[in-house]
Amino acid sequence: MAPQHNTGAGAEAELPEYSGHYHLESCLGSGGMGVVHLARGTSGMKVAVKVVHAEFARDPEFRGRFRQEIAAARRVSGAFTAPVVDADPEGERPWMATLFIPGPTLSQHVKRNGPMGAGELRRLMAGLAEALRDIHRVGVVHRDLKPSNVLLAEDGPKVIDFGISRPKDSELRTETGKLIGTPPFMAPEQFRRPREVGPAADVFALGSVLVHAATGRGPFDSDSPYVVAYQVVHHEPDLTGVPESLAPMVLRCLAKEPEDRPTPDELMRELRSVAASYDTQAFIPAQRAPDGDEVREREQPAESAGAAESAKPSKPSKPSKPSKPSESSADEDSGASESGARRRGRRRRVALALGALLLVVGGGFACVQVFGEDTGGTARGTDGSRSAAGAFAPWATRPAGADGLPKCAFEARLLICAQLGWVSALDASDGRELWRHALSPDDKPREAPVVAGGLAHVLTHSGKRVEAFDPASGTVRWERDVSAYGGVRYAGGTLLLTAADGTVTGVDAATGRTAWSRRIPGVGDPYFVSFPGNSLVYATSASGEGRTRVTAVDPATGEVRWDERFDEALTLVGASDDSVVLLAEDGDGGYGMADAVVRFSPGTKVSKRVALSVALQQPSAAVYGDRVYLMTYDGALVAVDTGEEKLLWSLQTAVSRGSVPTVDGTHVYFSAPDGRLLAVDAEAGKLVGQTEPRFGAHSDEVVSTLPAPEAADGRVYAGAPDGTVFAVDGRDPSGW
Repeated sequence: MAPQHNTGAGAEAELPEYSGHYHLESCLGSGGMGVVHLARGTSGMKVAVKVVHAEFARDPEFRGRFRQEIAAARRVSGAFTAPVVDADPEGERPWMATLFIPGPTLSQHVKRNGPMGAGELRRLMAGLAEALRDIHRVGVVHRDLKPSNVLLAEDGPKVIDFGISRPKDSELRTETGKLIGTPPFMAPEQFRRPREVGPAADVFALGSVLVHAATGRGPFDSDSPYVVAYQVVHHEPDLTGVPESLAPMVLRCLAKEPEDRPTPDELMRELRSVAASYDTQAFIPAQRAPDGDEVREREQPAESAGAAESAKPSKPSKPSKPSKPSESSADEDSGASESGARRRGRRRRVALALGALLLVVGGGFACVQVFGEDTGGTARGTDGSRSAAGAFAPWATRPAGADGLPKCAFEARLLICAQLGWVSALDASDGRELWRHALSPDDKPREAPVVAGGLAHVLTHSGKRVEAFDPASGTVRWERDVSAYGGVRYAGGTLLLTAADGTVTGVDAATGRTAWSRRIPGVGDPYFVSFPGNSLVYATSASGEGRTRVTAVDPATGEVRWDERFDEALTLVGASDDSVVLLAEDGDGGYGMADAVVRFSPGTKVSKRVALSVALQQPSAAVYGDRVYLMTYDGALVAVDTGEEKLLWSLQTAVSRGSVPTVDGTHVYFSAPDGRLLAVDAEAGKLVGQTEPRFGAHSDEVVSTLPAPEAADGRVYAGAPDGTVFAVDGRDPSGW
């Protein structure tokens, strides 16, 4: 059937074949302003393309609003929205392409599965509060948060459709007498003084959305939008059916005056203390029975990419109102529909609580055994050791007296961990402490210990001293004052110290003796980077004309192995013995944005370049063979195959400020600031497991730098802000 280009508001009337170079495959949904299509780019990547109705394309005011929508969506981090991939607001039919996010809207989920339980509601509220914080801190007010604009993605809720959002510095203003929004979810000020709508209006909408998720109706319910508007301004909300633990927060969100409502940050802090069973894991929609209709909906989810429902309010369904449950009964009800993995999560929380009790009673160094489900009747030891069968059992442990985030390095079945005031060694099989050494008072490690020359090296945060320990005994073999050096870097078995005049000194990591000292030819003030498993160290420099120079140095001798100049701004992020991996700066995206991955082989002088579909914000990288895994500042995880020169997959993880990723070939692991360890299938790009959060004493503070997890022998080791070091089975993340 030939594509149709008719005008009109109906989805079936508007089926263009292409928008830009995106092939439109099917209609996801239709709203008052446009139609959203499932589409594919040239690379095969799925996107959702919003194409405006032809009648609005001729309206200059609408085009201005559409440009504003694109600008607002681009401002907001992709961790909590559908990121903008491409757009053309000036075309004959304006369009915008966003990353396709599979999953039902909250509206669809409640309609199909009924109201959410208390546990799911807490996770939803936390996710939306975090999303609003992200939206508001870039100066955007959404103004139309409602169940149909909340996607329940695999990695947490996403807020979509910025069609009527307004940046604070926007030139556009609401017309006098014109109401824009959806009445059941609009704040009182949107009816009374629409020109003064600010971030607090989104918080009010959050409260209304939570009531809908908990009960299947709104807090101000009526068949007439005019009655709803009157109730929003003058009546108290009906919170019947909202769990008692959440009702006070929801009521504060629904305060009539904007200044009486909590901020998203305040909501997140209060949610952390609302109940001991609060769970910050991402909400994963329950699977539905695979009958024919449901299968078709999963293949072609309406509205799943951001299609807005019509602004005309529809008559809400009215399920029977449940009696107001107690907190315990609400959790039991929600638990009935939870998966086995979440039931295991509750058992892990019990185990951790018992471990905390042991820490208080016994003192010293507590080892918490984390129990999983029984497998084949084999009992797991309660003393933190391996089972009789020799199988690995997950563990978590926290040293008494140590404080802060542990930073650990794996070496020969040991974990060498450094925290504020201490360095210790743990048995990697069960977490037992083998030795401990005190650092200078109030000093903490600047980074994870480095194992080089057969010794474990710790550089203190002050940057003044390096101490080298025997990993087996904890005996200090040598130490050195490095306060006179601006650069300190380990590579292979050598410690490289860079002085202010550019002179580099190579120190034997095994003995602490100076091996060589010289200037590096062609490098004035070298700043070195090195990578695990690579025998060279690299100095990079950039010119004002956007060019980059990379110099590879043998750390054992200080000799230059190769030197190459590139005609663009590049950042070195990974290396093997025969090639290096660099990220190309996005010239239009600003500082820290990358738009391509470049792999350069110095032996052949061949470069392979893979363009990214959307510029990435401050990405870190892990290199595994030909594959490069990029973790961005705002939570996107992207896989690129430099051998086949193509983008493999992209996943929005909802983890801002995550750690550098670690790859073992099967999974990609990274840590979150709340102490979770997450695992993503390296082939499919799907989240397959995450541990419980482990907040620090100041849970509202964000850890500035997270150490990367350590993966070895099928296990994954990580540290958390609460001071815990823990180990899990890397072969089965779904059992975490």
